[in-house]
Amino acid sequence: MHILISALSRFTQPTGLCRGAANLAKCLAASEQVEQVTLVLGSWQKGYFEEDFQLNSPKINILPIQIKNSSLKRNFWFMFNLPKLIKKLQPDIAHFSFPIPFLNSLFSVPILSTIHDFYPYEKPENFGFPNYLFNQLFTYMAIQNSDGIVCVSQDTLDRLKYYFPKVYAKGNSRVVYNYVDFEQTQPKLPHQLNLETTPFILSVAQHRKNKNLDLLIAAYAKLIEQHKIDPSTQLIFVGSTGPETGNLIELIHKKSLADRVFLTSSIDDQQLCWLYQHCDLMVCPSSTEGFCLPLAEALYFSARVVCSDIPIFREVGASDCFYFDLKQNPVQNLSQAIVDALKQSDPQLKTEPFRFSKTTAMKQYLEFYSSLSLGD
Repeated sequence: MHILISALSRFTQPTGLCRGAANLAKCLAASEQVEQVTLVLGSWQKGYFEEDFQLNSPKINILPIQIKNSSLKRNFWFMFNLPKLIKKLQPDIAHFSFPIPFLNSLFSVPILSTIHDFYPYEKPENFGFPNYLFNQLFTYMAIQNSDGIVCVSQDTLDRLKYYFPKVYAKGNSRVVYNYVDFEQTQPKLPHQLNLETTPFILSVAQHRKNKNLDLLIAAYAKLIEQHKIDPSTQLIFVGSTGPETGNLIELIHKKSLADRVFLTSSIDDQQLCWLYQHCDLMVCPSSTEGFCLPLAEALYFSARVVCSDIPIFREVGASDCFYFDLKQNPVQNLSQAIVDALKQSDPQLKTEPFRFSKTTAMKQYLEFYSSLSLGD
């Protein structure tokens, strides 16, 4: 079986979306049923995909596309050049790793789209006006034109049912959780952060409104001011820049935390692995998520985790997290949850099989691909 994965996006640095596409490629390449995985990227993505995501399987063929990295050029390429590429390469399945604009009639192979979330409908401020209108359109086109839809959580599938009941009723949608696999990754200290002997709180998220990173900064400032945590504790944000970057930097300086709070996006898998293993606490304060891969990654390493009490975090984190209420006095609630979590003894390493495993995801993807190729 030959699977083509479209992962061409605007990002010039690693993001959760990129990591998800890389994980999909590695997952499929590990199967005996898959002979080749063609991973389609923008030419500006090739370097960090190869360096940060350990795509070392001989089955994975990275195909960089030489176009200008602009919204107009990318979407034109999706609509008109991607069908030509797929016709030329003749894969058995084409899997689009996030919603893109396309017309099903232009393709001769089954098309799958992964739906991570419904931010364009629920959090349009993430994109701004008029960008969110285009994101809504592309999500609509992807869902309406796909032969199969992969949702990254039950919560996302429930939202699909709410926004697109007719598509949901067709029965061509499946939940396949994002998986975590650091088995071959050797931890490496991120020397640029100077954390070798320093306690730190970690958060891994792009700088977007729904991530509530400003809430974490405010709670951290409160705890430092009230001497409720070790005064040497640093706050580390790992994630690509976004619409909220300027506001976060302004808040850090307003709270006089420039020597305590650090924003970085230049982290590879080895460094990220070290951060999960050595953080005192991982915090996920989002108001909405599709899955939240960093939460699953932190649980993989049995890290202490504090997260907002929203349905998707309950679905992913179950009883392994400390939860706080976002609705009333969220800064105080988060501050108290951090204090309570830090008082607890170190979490015990899990002995039962990890819920979000590569083996499980691989099996579910292949079963879904087979059903589509057979016309079920």
